[in-house]
Amino acid sequence: MENEAILIESQAGEKTIKKKKMPLANQIVIGMVLGIIFGYFFPSYGVAIKPIGDVFLRMIKMIIVPLIFSGLILGIAGVGDFKKMGRLGIKAIIWFELATTVALLYGLILGNVVQPGIGVSAGPAGDISAVAQYTQQKVDILQTFIDIVPTNAIEAMGKGNLLQIVFFSCFLGVAIANIGEKGKIMVNIASSLMEAMFKVTNYVMKLTPFAVFAFMAFTIGKYGLSMIIPLGKILLTLYGGLLAFIVTVLLVACTLCHINFFQIIRIFRQPIILAFTTSSSEAAMPVVMKNLEKFGVPKHIVNFVIPTGYTFNMDGGTLYYCIGVLFIAQVYGIELDLATQLLIFITLMITSKGIAGVYGAAMVVLTGTIAAFNLPVEGLALLMGIDRFMDMGRTVTNLMGNIIATLVVARWEKELPDAVIQSGYAKSYD
Repeated sequence: MENEAILIESQAGEKTIKKKKMPLANQIVIGMVLGIIFGYFFPSYGVAIKPIGDVFLRMIKMIIVPLIFSGLILGIAGVGDFKKMGRLGIKAIIWFELATTVALLYGLILGNVVQPGIGVSAGPAGDISAVAQYTQQKVDILQTFIDIVPTNAIEAMGKGNLLQIVFFSCFLGVAIANIGEKGKIMVNIASSLMEAMFKVTNYVMKLTPFAVFAFMAFTIGKYGLSMIIPLGKILLTLYGGLLAFIVTVLLVACTLCHINFFQIIRIFRQPIILAFTTSSSEAAMPVVMKNLEKFGVPKHIVNFVIPTGYTFNMDGGTLYYCIGVLFIAQVYGIELDLATQLLIFITLMITSKGIAGVYGAAMVVLTGTIAAFNLPVEGLALLMGIDRFMDMGRTVTNLMGNIIATLVVARWEKELPDAVIQSGYAKSYD
């Protein structure tokens, strides 16, 4: 009896310990705060530990390709309806275009009303030579769409080209669905691979607080908080615009779809914090996909909308482009009339699509647009000094935009009933 009592007490103790375990989202916040403090007081060491974060991002990237590939095959082969996928794609593109157009419009309005470049010195505030690497990269929108079709599927996977992987996986999924019994082997393999990738994700995410600590220590150690002060106006303008977009577009979209926006924030708080601290949407992708499926969104919708949105639905980035172009014009005292600004608006609508996979995507788009309208390219050196801080906000908005886009498309397709949503709120996502 005594041994049984001890055993019961021991089991109760273990349960108590499990209940008291700190959620990963809280661990990430602690890592972020400690990283800021460490980077501020020990800047050289803060910069030196960045490889810890880099290793984490590489581990995340190794998960993404097999996760998307297996998920799409599993989702599409299960649906077996290419027309349905086509309809899904059209609805996703309609939402992407609507959201990014509104984001650009917000950037244009804020850039004119707040005028963040007025009063900022055009003198050197960064490494002007660093701008040169972006002037060599051109945005060819026609070639971007041609490149969606891979010439080599294995090469596309090796390079992590999400759109090419989505294109190939969709075709392969439909083919598997149409070969009958023989295709079940591939479906089972895809199912096992996807489950394995989610398990790997769980292992990797345990390292998140250390990676976040390293990234924040690096950011503060290298750039310092003092860098924010001279360009604080554009930083506040951008974050104000991002917040306005989230409230007036994403929150309203959730309300119209009868989805509790604040519950969605709670459910996805871990990937949101991760995206903010690492400035990488990719770092949060596996967790976002897993949580969306757990919430009740069908696999084929999650595995199609999220990878496509990562290239075509960069809401935070598109809002920033308009502000950035107007900022540089204002710094150098160049007046842009309404016709020119509308032309810039249209140009950015086109050039911002499909550029997410390019190194330094935001700078590439800005460089191309600034050069096309004969604005001083060297003005980018001003923005590069605080780009890391701006990128943190842009990345969170991009991530939230794609989460809401997936939910909107799922509701539009009538594949996310009210009962599923309500049960999804009650689940634990830590």
